[in-house]
Amino acid sequence: MRVVAGSLGGRKLKVPEGSGTRPTTDRVREAVFNALFSLGAIEDANVIDLFAGSGALGIEALSRGAQRATFVEQAPAALAVLRDNLHQLDLLDRATVVAGDGFVHLQRSGPFDLVLLDPPYGFDGWDDLLGMIVSGVVVIESDREIAVPPHWLVHRVKRYGTSVVTFASASDPREAAS
Repeated sequence: MRVVAGSLGGRKLKVPEGSGTRPTTDRVREAVFNALFSLGAIEDANVIDLFAGSGALGIEALSRGAQRATFVEQAPAALAVLRDNLHQLDLLDRATVVAGDGFVHLQRSGPFDLVLLDPPYGFDGWDDLLGMIVSGVVVIESDREIAVPPHWLVHRVKRYGTSVVTFASASDPREAAS
């Protein structure tokens, strides 16, 4: 696996061993970040990569011009690989690694300009998770199409093999009512 484009394009990324994580393929990351570029969602963005795994999504954002990225991951093996990737790519000064639950961190932090969500397939906490996000462009990667809150704007939904990626803009329901 490698960083697809930007200042770190072509650099290799390590991935955790085993089946506990499912890294987003280079092809899907390239398509996702090309779409995000067209939305103007990357340059100087403050990014959160929940369910970060190896950190490939957040690292791609940093490579393409995001200002900062917060990586949230629970699995010890994935955290070790994530930290190693950030160190090897000299990104530690632009990255924060949080060992823990993404729900808890999301409640305590923010706002973020770009929210990257790629939980394990079969994840069933979408309503609760999306209900916590009040602003920013959100990328949802899943094994199925995910319904976003009614006050959100869906930019596009695209299938890449077994992955369905939804691009949406989150907005606070209080803003939508005004």
